[in-house]
Amino acid sequence: LSNYLTANRNIESFSLTLSLVASALGAWILFGPASAATWGGMGAVIGYALGTAFPMIAFIFLGKKIRKDFKKGSTLIEFVRKKFGKSLFKLVLLMSIFYMFIFLCAELTAVAFLINYISGTELWITSLIIIISTLVYTLYGGLRASIFTDNIQMIVIFILLIVSFNYILNFNADQFSLSFIKEKSPHLVSANYVPSYTAGLTFFIAVAATNLFHQGNWQRVYAAKNYETLKKSLLVSFFIIVPIVFFMGFSGLVAISINSKIIPDLGFFTLLLNENTKYISLLIIILALALTISTVDTLINAISSLIVVDGKATFNLDKRTDYLKLSKYIIIGLSIIAFYVASKGFSILYLFLLADLFCCAFVITIFYSFYDKKLNEKFAYRAIIIGLIGGFLLFPSPDFSKSLLVGTMIEKDLFNPFISQSLLFLSFVIATFLPAIYLKIKKN
Repeated sequence: LSNYLTANRNIESFSLTLSLVASALGAWILFGPASAATWGGMGAVIGYALGTAFPMIAFIFLGKKIRKDFKKGSTLIEFVRKKFGKSLFKLVLLMSIFYMFIFLCAELTAVAFLINYISGTELWITSLIIIISTLVYTLYGGLRASIFTDNIQMIVIFILLIVSFNYILNFNADQFSLSFIKEKSPHLVSANYVPSYTAGLTFFIAVAATNLFHQGNWQRVYAAKNYETLKKSLLVSFFIIVPIVFFMGFSGLVAISINSKIIPDLGFFTLLLNENTKYISLLIIILALALTISTVDTLINAISSLIVVDGKATFNLDKRTDYLKLSKYIIIGLSIIAFYVASKGFSILYLFLLADLFCCAFVITIFYSFYDKKLNEKFAYRAIIIGLIGGFLLFPSPDFSKSLLVGTMIEKDLFNPFISQSLLFLSFVIATFLPAIYLKIKKN
């Protein structure tokens, strides 16, 4: 079981670094940063890059604390359960599984759409191949199998990214520059462009908060051979992730500057496929598959480990229940749902944003409790609920035209245009920092 959950806590620095990076960089990096850059400008690019990498720095401190307090642990939820008792941990567990399941659906859907765009392959074929192939080795080998395949996939990903970046720079040499963007789309790199700041902070907060609740990351924190190995791997991972995500975002700035009518999600690919060669198309397919599989196996093993470790305290089933076997049945069930969502091409962006909101409301309270022994379950619950209420009041409707407070409870015209145009940003900021204000007041 230890091998399945934490790879016997014996992973060396090189292997751990590759696995951390592979798990962080899913197929979403091919779409998200470039798409955000087309409307959020340079701020969105920086926010995305730092938000993706920031958890690596946070885990240096949080990882040291949790490895010291829970030497035989394997999940974040174990800490929450011991710290706060029998109730709050179930909410954190449910939120973590919900977020990772939505992430799983998003990865499968994104890669299925991409391969359909390039080759015409039907969505269900791509999603079925990925989910079955990943389930086969992950459910059998656990974390060790996931880390082993991450290493292979990451080497492939590095090679393909270098080739892709080199190709883009060679074929777009005159355009892939800050001066070109300033000439064609000056507002996107202007210091006076307000959406650049709001987008940057939104992506930083949301991406960082969700990754701190990603069980796949916590498994790797526990899997490190020792703390020095963990610290070194996290630092190296940070400096690998930032330039990769930044480059992806910057490609969106260049793409929208070349052609303002491009599809935002395809910003990176418009630069890569401008010659429309079969060689480059094949490269993109392999890159997308490697990125997706490295993330999907992490998510599958992460959800499974939560059920194995925390299932007994949550479900309260018969004492003879085999939770490892139960976790595999649940994972197969969730995988079938994820396959269905991907095969139909359903948009789950709104659910993803909802998961982000929950993570924002939980993040400060849960991780502040690592260092405050006096913080009890009652105050933690109140802080989280205050954050959720504040966040939900401004959380935008599916069409982003209004929120519960702005446009529903109170007329939209009564609010400053900045508020009505920045609902998602304000929702995440309030959900994140309102609990901190409450805890500060209570402490004083």
